[in-house]
Amino acid sequence: MKTSRFASSSIAVLALGAIALTGCSAGAGGGAGAQGDELEGLTGEIGSKDFSEQYILAYLTAELLNAHGADVEANTKLVGSANVRQALENDQFLGYWEYTGTSWITYNGNTAPVQGAEAQFDAVKEADAENDIAWLDPAPFNNTYAFAIRESEADALGVETLSDVAALPAGDQTFCIESEFSTRDDGMPGLSEAYGFDASITMLDTGVIYTATEKGDDCNFGEVFQTDGRIPALGLVVMEDDKEFFPSYQGGFTLKQSTLDEYPAIADVIAEVSPLLTTEVMQELNALVDVEGEDPEDVAIEWLEEQDLI
Repeated sequence: MKTSRFASSSIAVLALGAIALTGCSAGAGGGAGAQGDELEGLTGEIGSKDFSEQYILAYLTAELLNAHGADVEANTKLVGSANVRQALENDQFLGYWEYTGTSWITYNGNTAPVQGAEAQFDAVKEADAENDIAWLDPAPFNNTYAFAIRESEADALGVETLSDVAALPAGDQTFCIESEFSTRDDGMPGLSEAYGFDASITMLDTGVIYTATEKGDDCNFGEVFQTDGRIPALGLVVMEDDKEFFPSYQGGFTLKQSTLDEYPAIADVIAEVSPLLTTEVMQELNALVDVEGEDPEDVAIEWLEEQDLI
């Protein structure tokens, strides 16, 4: 028997997986192969933004829909959130995975997030309904901003929360951030005001921040995205945002309401995978691509097979 590379995710979501698969029209053989034909006639492209997590989600979704009778493919070629959203609105894409905070702030023009993941999801679902865009039930993962520190230094400083960080001597409050984060309303200016940081800041490119945080020469605390696979791979730990300053960037599959009305079974099929996609699972899948250099499509297919979803 093949040993699972996804042991942590498989164990963590075993019960959820059993619940999600109950009542589904799964193929008798399980594993690879058709699971049903309820989406026969559904065609189009599943879009993605231009980073690994989105590539993985696009391939996961395309493979899963095809296992239920659809004939769709993943399109990972567009660059920029606005372009992907426009492609959905223009019917170039059948659907794609979006983040609640992005839609609420960027597409719906709100300057302040709604506190709490569930409340934020409900608010953005209602707002996007006016644009004929439906949100299916979200996954648990939250790809929000966060600050991480190498585990050994977290232990030495005794910090677990951002409030703990704010209580440190000024000399220990050293941060590595990207240029955009330095000016965003949901970035460093608002964060410093909310927590009262007396911070020393080093500006770096996004990809460099992770290795700089691991080394600890330029900063103790690095700006990260919470589902990034480099966090566990580099031995970093995320500080709890105990004042809930950062918006929730919970992932959910979005599509036109008219498409969902024509193929309502899409919601049932996506519901098979959504509960399994926790922050820890996405970190693990992202690490296989960003750290190990594996192909996102291969990672998606293997994970779906190990969950008996295709």
